[in-house]
Formats: sequence, structure tokens, C-alpha cells
Amino acid sequence: MLPDLFPATLLEQLLFLAGAFVLSTLIGIERQRSMKSAGVRTHALVGVGSALFTLVSAYGFAAVVGTDVQLDPSRIAAQIVSGIGFLGAGVIFVRRNAVSGLTTAASIWMTAAVGMACGAGMLLQASAATVMYLLIVGPLSRVTKRIPTVARDRSLSVQYKDGRGTLRNILAMSTAMGYQVALAGTQRIERPGKSPRVEANLIFHAVTPPPSEDLVEAIGEITGVVSVQARVEAD
Repeated sequence: MLPDLFPATLLEQLLFLAGAFVLSTLIGIERQRSMKSAGVRTHALVGVGSALFTLVSAYGFAAVVGTDVQLDPSRIAAQIVSGIGFLGAGVIFVRRNAVSGLTTAASIWMTAAVGMACGAGMLLQASAATVMYLLIVGPLSRVTKRIPTVARDRSLSVQYKDGRGTLRNILAMSTAMGYQVALAGTQRIERPGKSPRVEANLIFHAVTPPPSEDLVEAIGEITGVVSVQARVEAD
């Protein structure tokens, strides 16, 4: 028996797909404006795909359901929840103990949820969730940055004179102060007619509560250190 190409719920299903497209695109636009690895196309595909999977789960097997055949529409939806994790993991990067991409991975997971809600006909709930997402990554993110916290991680850029064992002294002093230090990268700075310098990007994690002695000041007093500056890490 041929499937019904124009079921009575066709317009309703197309509306659900359109809703998933619009809402997931809004999430993707926010990520692309933030210059993240997953932008409009990825989020739109995730949202529309999740909605279509949900529609298939709900309507795609109606023709075979009978007294001898019973289906569980939630099975496909459950597979979306677990399967989307593989896609989200692809945008998470770890470089020398520094993790980036967690917010983008969470946004992909959120987009899948929005698409599933649209496919289930919950357009108002999906719209409310999208608005909440935009509030979380927008105004709420700016507010939380102003909340005073005990800083346990610091990222510093240190310039020092080459060939004097300065980096070794910085690591030894920081360890003695109660920090674990990760070297994010170094760059040699050539200066015509002068001795070269090295710029090291260091991440300091306080294993114990941060000591009362100022870390920047302590590093600046080490022989060979030219400058110490704080670095701003992207989320």
C-alpha cells in the first residue's frame, strides 16, 4: 500500500518544521555573531533534523499500526538526545588544560531540544526556550561576569629575557605559592641589535585558596622578567 503523500496533518507538520527552522536559526545567528565554530547552518540543520525525526516518530508509522503492531513514539526522540552528544563533542577543544567550546556544544544540545519540541507541536514552549537561551548567553552572561568570586584561575602573558632560566624560576616560584601552572604557548621576540625576549602565555590554577601575596607582583620581581600582563580568555 502506497503511503499517503498528503495526510490531513500535512500543513500542521510543515508548520512545525518551519518553527524549528526559525528558532534554530536564531540560536545559530547568536553563535555565528560570536564567531564560534558552529554557526547558522549547523544549528539550523540540527533543529530541523530533530524536528523531522520527531515527526517521523509520531506520524511516519501510522499506516502500519494495528492490533498486531504497536509502536513507541518516544524511542526515536530518545535516540536524538543521546546521539546529539557526538556532534556537540566535536566542537569542544582542550589545549593544555584550557577548555573551549562548551557553550557552543550546549547550544547544539539546546537546539536539538527546541527542534524536538517543535516536532511535537510544542511551538510556544520551544519559542520560550529560545528566548531563555538568548537571555542566558546575552544579558545574564554579562551580569554573572560582575559577580565577585574567588579567582582560582589566572591567565598571564609574561615577557622575559631569553637564556637566563627565567621561565624555570617562574614555575618554581608559582608552585611554591600553591599554583599549578600550564604553559599555553611561547613566542620568541627578535629585537635587532638587542638580546631577544620570549613571551610565554601561562595559566595558573590555585590548588589551595589563592595566597595573599599578589601573583603578578611576585612574578614581576623575578630576575629577567620584563613585563606581566593579564590575558582575557574566550568562553
